Amino acid sequence: MSTGSTALGKPQAPAAMNAPHASTCPQCSGPIEDKDRFCTGCGWKRPNQTMLSQSTLVDGFMCKNCGAQVRCEQGSRATTCPFCASTFVVDLPSQPDRQDPEFVLGFECPADRAEQIYRDWLASGGLFRPRNLFRDAKAEGLRGIYLPFWSFSVRADSRWSAQIGEHWYRTETYTTRDNNGKTVTMTRRVQETEWYPLAGQLDAYHTFYLLSASKGLPQDVAEWVEPYELAALKRYEPKYLAGWLSEEYSIDKEAAYTQVSQEYERRQHAAIASFLPGDTSQSLQVETNFSHQGSDLILLPFYVRSYKYKDKLYRILINGQTGKIEGNQPVDKTMIATVVALVIVLGLIIGLLVSGVGR
Repeated sequence: MSTGSTALGKPQAPAAMNAPHASTCPQCSGPIEDKDRFCTGCGWKRPNQTMLSQSTLVDGFMCKNCGAQVRCEQGSRATTCPFCASTFVVDLPSQPDRQDPEFVLGFECPADRAEQIYRDWLASGGLFRPRNLFRDAKAEGLRGIYLPFWSFSVRADSRWSAQIGEHWYRTETYTTRDNNGKTVTMTRRVQETEWYPLAGQLDAYHTFYLLSASKGLPQDVAEWVEPYELAALKRYEPKYLAGWLSEEYSIDKEAAYTQVSQEYERRQHAAIASFLPGDTSQSLQVETNFSHQGSDLILLPFYVRSYKYKDKLYRILINGQTGKIEGNQPVDKTMIATVVALVIVLGLIIGLLVSGVGR
């Protein structure tokens, strides 16, 4: 979406959700609450401590409801007043080298529904899920958070060249020996390929490839819960974040564009390869130039749960708009080995029974 586009209608205010104070993870720059032992974004283990470091706090924010001066952690736009429990948005100090979000996609999946989706998903783990997983992966750890994404729109002009192959067939005569050792003459159909050069140009417009701007959320993980209904995007206003955690971007626009351009080059190459005529092709060369670049910083809604089980990191994501859930779960290797052994034993028993009946 280009920065010149507009969003129609007014967004619905997100459902209120208590958002405890969140400091910044030193490993991935994501928000982490003072009571959490691990970062919900990357699994970083927090050293034991009883209070937040004063160096992570910013003074001078006043609650508009009760007038209290509230101290808030750096890197978080949304917080909760400790005196009257009002949710409000922190206007972070202006930073000339930082870009504010242009668009936001609101939470449509409420927190209680997300918790139920999470529990149902855990229950679907089946026989091979560790028995203590429910104890070690409590739903209270599920966090609603807006995460930043870059969206680039570009015009891609590609010039390409390739060798196009057309198959044709000829009949070939050959001699061989039959089952009696006699020499016989036979024919077979042989494929030949005629090659010729071909070149052309493909112009296309690419947009809405959403690239994670969070170092704590790798791109392949972020794509677990796509797609989003981007027609519901709203122009960003701070009030939309009230009651939710929100992460500042940790991947800048220049680094993001490098990754996005590689993806758009791959798409151009794939589109040309699928377009080529003939029966086969080889030596496809594509040179792509980008122009008319536009960029947007978008905040997308997630429920995030990350935990370590036996020193291995597991992530669960829920799309805060659609409720789609995806993640990975540990497996009980002992249970797998037991089931495999039972299947082998059962197979042996059936084999013995079948052989006994045959006698």
